Amino acid sequence: MKRKILAALLASTMVLSLVGCGGGSAETPAAPAADSGAAEEAPAADSGAAEEAPAADAAAAGGDETLTVWCWDPAFNLNAMYEAEKVYQKDHPNFKLNVVETPWDDIQTKITTAATSGDLSTLPDIFLMQDNAFQKNVLAFPDLCMDLTNSGIDYSQFAAGKTAYSVIDGKNYGVPFDNGAVVACYRTDLLEQAGLTIDDFTDITFDQYMENGKKVLEATGKPLISMQAGECDLIMMMMQSAGASLFNEDGTANIVGNDTLKTVMETYKSLKDAGVLTEVNSWDEYVGDFVSGNVAGTINGCWIMASIQTAEDQKGNWAITNMPSLVGAANATNYSNNGGSSWAVTTKCANPDLACDFLASTFAGSNELYDNILPSGALATWAPAGDSSAYGEPNEFFGGDAVSAKIVDFATKVPTNITGAYYYEARNAVAAAITNYISGADLETELQNAEQQINFNMQ
Repeated sequence: MKRKILAALLASTMVLSLVGCGGGSAETPAAPAADSGAAEEAPAADSGAAEEAPAADAAAAGGDETLTVWCWDPAFNLNAMYEAEKVYQKDHPNFKLNVVETPWDDIQTKITTAATSGDLSTLPDIFLMQDNAFQKNVLAFPDLCMDLTNSGIDYSQFAAGKTAYSVIDGKNYGVPFDNGAVVACYRTDLLEQAGLTIDDFTDITFDQYMENGKKVLEATGKPLISMQAGECDLIMMMMQSAGASLFNEDGTANIVGNDTLKTVMETYKSLKDAGVLTEVNSWDEYVGDFVSGNVAGTINGCWIMASIQTAEDQKGNWAITNMPSLVGAANATNYSNNGGSSWAVTTKCANPDLACDFLASTFAGSNELYDNILPSGALATWAPAGDSSAYGEPNEFFGGDAVSAKIVDFATKVPTNITGAYYYEARNAVAAAITNYISGADLETELQNAEQQINFNMQ
């Protein structure tokens, strides 16, 4: 299995080297994660700086308390690291961070190159990794990341669904960071025209969502939601809400005979056939739909709220709640996750004790840090952060609701699922299956084709 995963990663690295400055990635989903979008905007000059950063071993010389960090998105991830540095320096005045802006695609290429060459000295002390890439990288490169299980980090204080992304064989390899908890967002003024309120969309099933959507469509002429054609973000969110996966625990594909996946596909098609859900051709069109009022809401990771709030004229006319649950699915809940990333410590870290204490004292232990980065949209999956006064502040755009505290609570209820080493390959196969199914193809046949495609990729 390790050899197959390694081959897939090498193939991805070759693709990344070909796309170069284009910013594309064979590993990155079309819908940006909470913090992945800015990777494409990062200046090329900055991404190359990672190669010039001092090797981890050099940082240890003379008892230097400097750690080198790779991450992307200056306003989000880099800002969070700088704020963490300030918090930690209060008790460790000699501590410094060398934060190097590095797009995720470049990080994946660099760690693949370093690990396959057997020389990890070019890597930083800490780097940010997309959650859905953790399984593949740790399985392919078991010497890449430190085992943080006994590092002093209290993982019980993080949302279990978030933590699970970086757990391999019962060991913790990552420190959860940004929150990708799913929220259902609605235009309350449009719901009102149909005689509905946000309460009518709270703790409901998809059957109830369908009926409410029909009322909104009849009263306003607007669908409840739009999704990007050829993608399966909503499919994956619905799957995880019931704790279901596209893989079994042994890494084999779990497509044919997956009753929850079948229910999800049937539910998605029913929503589209009823006009409650409409599909668009691009991400820009998707965002434009709810910003311009073409639809009455959306369901996505909580990071989507930043895009919603760009429509300043709609301030006060939005509200959030949890997502609908699947009908007939075992372990169905109203909670899921979409997107996100976690911090990893390399095995070549110059000062592993310092790195672990820094992460334990900040991203896994500081209300002050999470209060400071909240204005940038960085919501915690560290549960204690939700109890702070900053998280309890009302958000006037969303009707005065304390949405930050609500989202942290949602995150603690997200079921875990099995990401698998071939997560993105499985997503692509399922996306093709739902597209064909909507167009009239037989569902069972499409599921068989999807599983065959995944098995082919794994071979």
